[in-house]
Amino acid sequence: MALHLYRRESCSLCDLAEAALQGAGVADYVAVEIGWTGELAERYGWRVPVLREPASGRELDWPFDAWGVRAFLAGPRG
Repeated sequence: MALHLYRRESCSLCDLAEAALQGAGVADYVAVEIGWTGELAERYGWRVPVLREPASGRELDWPFDAWGVRAFLAGPRG
């Protein structure tokens, strides 16, 4: 199951998010360009970058680092 990284083109924070994924050892993800108009742009707007786990619908908003990605992938605790 690939994670989705919602991002924008020429977004330095999005580049840092991809580096965090790499640092966490995540290779199976899809970078989804949300653009500036349309449904994805309305949904994610200025929240990008956002990491989404499609199977559960859980999302991790920026800011996050490799440790945050690992914790997110470990799932909710409680």
